[in-house]
Amino acid sequence: MSNVKSQNLEHLWMPFSANRDFKENPRLMNEGRGMFYKKTDGMSVLDGTSGLWCCNAGHNRSHIVNAIQNQASKLDYAPSFQMGHSLGFKAAEKLLEFAPSKDFQYVFFTNSGSESVDTALKIALGYQQHRGKKDKKILVGRDRAYHGVGFGGISVGGLPMNKKHFSLLSNVDHICNTHNLEHNAFSKGQPTWGEEMANDLLRIIEKYGAEKIAAFITEPIAGSTGVLIPPIGYLERIRRICTDNDILLIFDEVITGFGRLGSPFASQYFNVIPDMITCAKGLTSGTVPMGAVMIKKEIYDSFQAGDSKMIDLFHGYTYSAHPLAAAALIATLEVYDGEGLFERANGLAGYFEDKLHSLKGLDYLIDIRNLGLVGAIEMLPRNKKIGARGYDVFQTAFHDENILIRFTGDTIALSPPLIVEKSHIDQIVESLRNIIPNN
Repeated sequence: MSNVKSQNLEHLWMPFSANRDFKENPRLMNEGRGMFYKKTDGMSVLDGTSGLWCCNAGHNRSHIVNAIQNQASKLDYAPSFQMGHSLGFKAAEKLLEFAPSKDFQYVFFTNSGSESVDTALKIALGYQQHRGKKDKKILVGRDRAYHGVGFGGISVGGLPMNKKHFSLLSNVDHICNTHNLEHNAFSKGQPTWGEEMANDLLRIIEKYGAEKIAAFITEPIAGSTGVLIPPIGYLERIRRICTDNDILLIFDEVITGFGRLGSPFASQYFNVIPDMITCAKGLTSGTVPMGAVMIKKEIYDSFQAGDSKMIDLFHGYTYSAHPLAAAALIATLEVYDGEGLFERANGLAGYFEDKLHSLKGLDYLIDIRNLGLVGAIEMLPRNKKIGARGYDVFQTAFHDENILIRFTGDTIALSPPLIVEKSHIDQIVESLRNIIPNN
């Protein structure tokens, strides 16, 4: 077994991490299988977060691993500019089998959710230009939204700390978020209050004029900002407003895609069809970095009117449709489908909800919210120091209870792999029942 303290941890600048504190008290994983990681000392850790919202099929699934290994031995890389390989096209076709509408006929592959968002925003702006709507340049997001860390995603996102040190896009505005503890605390599933919050998009339309707004982007459920569940009717209202005002609607489904709500995408769960869908994370169950944008035919066709031998979209990535990622995508979707994992998640959602809400009444706990196999437990800040209690609960869960949870501020977020058993849910909830009142 490895001694953590003997390892040199100095030279890696870790993302979204308290680097100095981590290196004093490391949390290192060494293996993963099924529902569990293993620490470097061999101790098992129950994964309550699907890694980082991504390992929806669990860890080290043989069908996916074998597909990656076989592909690596056959074709390790092929260029994606003016060239291709057959598996990339097969991967796009496979992904579209899970799309919410037959109108989605094209896929643009990226390497992450951040790249998917920036790609979708570029395509939205290009689409408006190609159809002669040259004034449609404004992009609209929501407060307290997370759309990755590209300059476009940060700009339409609504997290002040992510924007603090960077110069961002100027053609951006935001509507309000839907989080309201006064009306919706301890809601089970979708809150009944708040559909009218969608009308804040009308304020932005009145401010600029619909003729100047290219697209509105939203997460169906805001995950990384604290699991904000949309009120009943909210997304439907957003769709109507966008349609009535000729504004593209982009769903950021990087977190909600691939079974988190018991359906392929949140679009199917809510029965709201956007114009583009960004995805990543569960796309390959976290095995190989990959993202994608699913695009309606009308949008793709608008870029095809020029000379057929000229580049139609001046955008792309060296590793778009990488052969190993394409193999991982196909195998992952086969696992989801073959094992009925989306249906399984749907069947466990009620049990997950009941167990989470059994924590109501604990000291410091001010809200519980959930939908599908995603949940949040919000706690009071300690001495007005936002995030201190959340960080300590996270640390205690890992070191003392051997459970991996996620925190954002003082909200604990849970999103276990779709292979989770009721006993795993029990273990997570009972551990939090012990931890929260003591932090």
